Amino acid sequence: MQIAVLTFDGFNELDSFVAAAILNRMKAQGWAAHITCPTEQVTSMNGVTIQRQKPLAFAAEADAVLIGSGIRTREIAADAELLGQIRLDPARQLIGAQCSGTLLLAKLGLVGDLPACTDLTTKPWVIEAGVRVIDAPFVAHGNVATAGGCLASQYLAAWMVARGASLADAEAAIHYVAPVGEKAPYVERALAVVAPFVGAAPEAVAA
Repeated sequence: MQIAVLTFDGFNELDSFVAAAILNRMKAQGWAAHITCPTEQVTSMNGVTIQRQKPLAFAAEADAVLIGSGIRTREIAADAELLGQIRLDPARQLIGAQCSGTLLLAKLGLVGDLPACTDLTTKPWVIEAGVRVIDAPFVAHGNVATAGGCLASQYLAAWMVARGASLADAEAAIHYVAPVGEKAPYVERALAVVAPFVGAAPEAVAA
């Protein structure tokens, strides 16, 4: 599974890096999550400059795509030329969006009138784009998922692992990154959130 983590200038580090790190727990199974950007370098909302791993065109060929958020998302959403470079196919790809990334998903026509999740700051803009926003951390409709709140990135990653591999693999990935002494409740919560959108009940978790 090759995954494009779309990351733009002004990006939120938690969205891109947390999701990518969890997804890359699947490296042994041939998975790879790549920070994917429209330019060679992008700078985060807190001034961290990084080098991209893949160009934006990679999103079209990836097996899955995650769209992160950032402080410049409204500018990106209004940039028709840039949006035109993002070619996604929900019939073939697993697609997820985090916080203001949901606004980009809406502008790309991949949300429609389905309920979606986003962060509280972006909520008015997503509603303005014609999307019904729900008060939930995560929701998925077929191959398209949205999440709201920076730390909801773990839900997007867990859903993608569960859909692309299995709930057991999602459990293992979340278990690894969860705080020591709190692993069981972290895993239980994550699986309880994503399992209804995977088609199975949450599995038993290790302590």
